[in-house]
Amino acid sequence: MALDGCGQLCKCILILFNILFALVGFAMLGLGLWLRFSSESRGFFNIDLNTQQFVIGVSVLIVLGAVILLVAVFGDYGACNENRTALGVFSCLLAILAGVEIGAGVFVYMRSDEVGEQLAKFYMTVYAQYVDKGDPGLAVTLSMFHNLGTFHSIILHCCGLIGALDPLVKKTCPETGIWETFTLPACPTVIVNLFESKAPLVMGLFLGTAAMLILALVCSSLLSKEIQRSQSSPPPYILLSSSTVLSPPNQDPVVFTPLPVIPGANAL
Repeated sequence: MALDGCGQLCKCILILFNILFALVGFAMLGLGLWLRFSSESRGFFNIDLNTQQFVIGVSVLIVLGAVILLVAVFGDYGACNENRTALGVFSCLLAILAGVEIGAGVFVYMRSDEVGEQLAKFYMTVYAQYVDKGDPGLAVTLSMFHNLGTFHSIILHCCGLIGALDPLVKKTCPETGIWETFTLPACPTVIVNLFESKAPLVMGLFLGTAAMLILALVCSSLLSKEIQRSQSSPPPYILLSSSTVLSPPNQDPVVFTPLPVIPGANAL
């Protein structure tokens, strides 16, 4: 179908967005399933109040990763094949995700103390299980916590329960210089302080993510309208049948003079 410049731009943006979205969803789903069915962490999912934060965190990873992957599949299919039905499903799911992001940001801002404490307990549960079992999935989870502030230290930049000198999780800690080795803080304290002192920043991260989803939603709506316009507009050419005869305009008809008959030609 022939799309104009705006339609082509929205199509490219949606394809790139959904590829990145699918990678994020696949990573979250894979990590969640690994933690859920790993032999070292499977016992957490028995009824135990001491591991409740871990169970909730892993369940959120699995559900959110599956939803993100599903949204990306509909978005990529609709954009690549210019399918309005798939784009409609993609837009609905994206609107729901954006609403959830906004609601989660407001909830975290209003209950920042409680959220920080629960996340710190989740970290300590993962820490204790990694020290006990050494599961690779738990190592990845700890590395995500420890290196979340490698580029933006205002978010998280910490290590273990005693800082960079913690020998039990040294492999998962961020690389530090000589001075930072002694000053890098412990993660539970950093997590609690983050939600207590920088709650507006955390809410801003949620709202920023929701803004990206809304931008993709706008692109999906524009692309759907462009597809509808291209389908309803007449084709720029005329279909000709085998019996159609076209005559040049404003031209006099051509008159053919009959040939003379030569006498005696029939006798030959």
